[in-house]
Amino acid sequence: MPEAVQQQLGIRKRLALALVPTLAAWTIRLLGSTLRYVDQAEPGVTPGYAIPGPTVFAFWHRSLLVSAYRFRNLDIAILISSSFDGELIARTVERLGFRAIRGSSSHGGAAGLRNLQLAYAAGHRCAITADGPRGPAFCAKSGTAHLANSVGAPLPDGDQPAGTWVGCFYALPDRAWKLNSWDRFLVPKPFSRVVMTWPKHIPAGQVTTERVQMALDRAVQMARQRHTR
Repeated sequence: MPEAVQQQLGIRKRLALALVPTLAAWTIRLLGSTLRYVDQAEPGVTPGYAIPGPTVFAFWHRSLLVSAYRFRNLDIAILISSSFDGELIARTVERLGFRAIRGSSSHGGAAGLRNLQLAYAAGHRCAITADGPRGPAFCAKSGTAHLANSVGAPLPDGDQPAGTWVGCFYALPDRAWKLNSWDRFLVPKPFSRVVMTWPKHIPAGQVTTERVQMALDRAVQMARQRHTR
């Protein structure tokens, strides 16, 4: 957020920008150090953190905090809303070693997509909360498919890019507080076990919003089945 814009904010918001990101990042590191992460991947699927960029992954907004510790310090480019709340989140995740890309389907969408394209071209892993920033929860929007189909080398018969494959995942703690927010945001309780599920990737050239939805639904199903065992 430009300095000139910050000066126009009220004292409470300026104090929040100065204090909240550092405190939140510290809290996430402390809480995360108590969690036990367990990967469950379908046959032939490698968890995304073990795959070098450039890549595109999608997940549900409610898993943002649960995932922040697991993927820290990997310089992952993640799309964050241009709102004030998004600014707080962006500054927090940057302190955890992420690369915040500003924009969303409702604020600065075109700029956000372009900056993610540049991040992909530079070799970064790119992550999108498929139902963010305002929902409806568990309803994939078009941003993931737009990004995946707009990157990669041009096809031999024209200027259209070849596109890239997309991976999806879900992170579900066995014990968590669920906030009264649109996405029922998950805050894992200390010493919880977090199941991270990795369904089959969506091949390049076959990425649609519908297939992203199906893959994310499958990720949720896998996590719930694991917790009921």
